[in-house]
Amino acid sequence: MIPSSAGGFRRTRPVSRCLLILLACVPLAAQGQESGAGAVAANRYRNLFVEAGTSKEEVKRKVNTAFQQLFHGDPKTEAIYYAAGKNANGDLAYIVDVIHNDVRSEGMSYGMMIAVQLDKRREFDAIWNWARTYMFRNEPGHPARGFFSWSMKVDGTPNDETPAPDGEEYFAMALYFAAGRWGAGSGIYNYRAEADRLLADMLHREVVTGTTKRGPHTSGNMFEEKYKMVRFVPGLDRNGFTDPSYHLPAFYELWALWGPPADRPFWAQAAEASRDFFQKATNPATALAPDYANFDGTPYSDRWNAGAANFRFDAWRTAMNWSADWDWWAKDPRERQLSDRLQAFFAAQGIATYGNQFTLDGKPLGASHSPGLVAMNAVASLAATNPRAKDFVRELWKTPIPSGPGRYYDGTLYLLAMLHCSGEFRAWAPMSAGAKPLPGESWDDPD
Repeated sequence: MIPSSAGGFRRTRPVSRCLLILLACVPLAAQGQESGAGAVAANRYRNLFVEAGTSKEEVKRKVNTAFQQLFHGDPKTEAIYYAAGKNANGDLAYIVDVIHNDVRSEGMSYGMMIAVQLDKRREFDAIWNWARTYMFRNEPGHPARGFFSWSMKVDGTPNDETPAPDGEEYFAMALYFAAGRWGAGSGIYNYRAEADRLLADMLHREVVTGTTKRGPHTSGNMFEEKYKMVRFVPGLDRNGFTDPSYHLPAFYELWALWGPPADRPFWAQAAEASRDFFQKATNPATALAPDYANFDGTPYSDRWNAGAANFRFDAWRTAMNWSADWDWWAKDPRERQLSDRLQAFFAAQGIATYGNQFTLDGKPLGASHSPGLVAMNAVASLAATNPRAKDFVRELWKTPIPSGPGRYYDGTLYLLAMLHCSGEFRAWAPMSAGAKPLPGESWDDPD
């Protein structure tokens, strides 16, 4: 361990020397997921591209090229990251949904996650500074107090002041990882303190009725206590419903180690609840999930979202969530069955041509072959057991880096998938405020 620039100590490797020596004596096939430990405990993150025949050097080069294009490429046709000046906290930047010309908490939090995984602190801090400056609602009595407006104009004024919980989930996780990679700064860059506060509000924010630019609104916390599941929105019908792609058991396991101590049992239970939910929400033949679902897993739709009971754009991400959970924790073998089932369905549709929207039983609703869905289906290979899994990884490798009008959603999912499939999407443990070490890790190792 070495001193961090902000005081204290910064972890220089995720596992202790003793575990590394032990792993060196064990055949590779018996390590990590095969031993039931998962990538986090074993500190072995699979590089699916290398497993499919690509060199490490080529993989590293392609991941870096994708980041450079989407963050620093041609602003008219390639980039989704835009510098936006400075304030007292430093540089400001946002991630833009090019088609809709708005800034979304989803994309901002994805941008932060991508930046922390690639050790890009300048971009991470600039995105976080913009989010805290413009998106964060801190007005007393505001129904979204403590959360982030889900959609903003690029000038920093809100389109909708209410939050979308997937943004908060990725913000919190990215902040914990930032604390692990870079230590604790001050003010808004005290990453660990910011993550703790956000996580506490996600679980405990009181119900508030107040005024937004769209009119009166009532909102509370982001998780349904009875079901231990994330809500689609923290307001409206308090019985609510959920979005399968918001379920992130791989993250919840880490919050059970690092979150505010009193809430850690809840997060462990939430991880198990989401694993069970995946089984209920996915079709037994295709493994397709709906965009929205009730807490019992049945599809949900309403008069505003009549198609939400189908496999559409939100639902693409669900396979990434269960597959990363298996890869990191190896706690539920049913997730492997889901990935095999899903990939069998898409292989039967034509692996290089399948559409991007379906009914849950597999009837096509959209003919476009979208890079974002190709990316998510490649991440499913982290859990899949059938040899066809390598074909899905190779399809992602062959897919050009998204550009043009659709580069926001396709591009962020592409980058997340490149990180997952290259073994660069990792758990970086904070070492302050009572966080527990990762399994197999020692923070007392003198080196």
